Amino acid sequence: MGQAVKVLKLFKSLHRTRQQVFKDDTRALEAARVKINEEFKSNKSETSPQKIEELMKIGCDVELLLRTCVVQGIHTDHNTLKLVPRKDLLIENVPYCDAPTQKQ
Repeated sequence: MGQAVKVLKLFKSLHRTRQQVFKDDTRALEAARVKINEEFKSNKSETSPQKIEELMKIGCDVELLLRTCVVQGIHTDHNTLKLVPRKDLLIENVPYCDAPTQKQ
């Protein structure tokens, strides 16, 4: 696959992730869109294959970070936030136990 195709694929992937992560938050959606577009435009004339690979690695890391670590919060009161985790962030975990048992 050509390098231009990989770059375009990353660009689209970042925008899809942005839409999932910041769903229903127009301000965050717009800010993320602007930042993604700015970063790609600022490096549009890059010709060095090593530099392009490095930038692509950074883009992939950002996409993974957004997908796995960002949780939306909604202000409910002036001192309260309601967290809205996406289903793909929720992982299986050991259920909470009020009376833990000691290991033998």
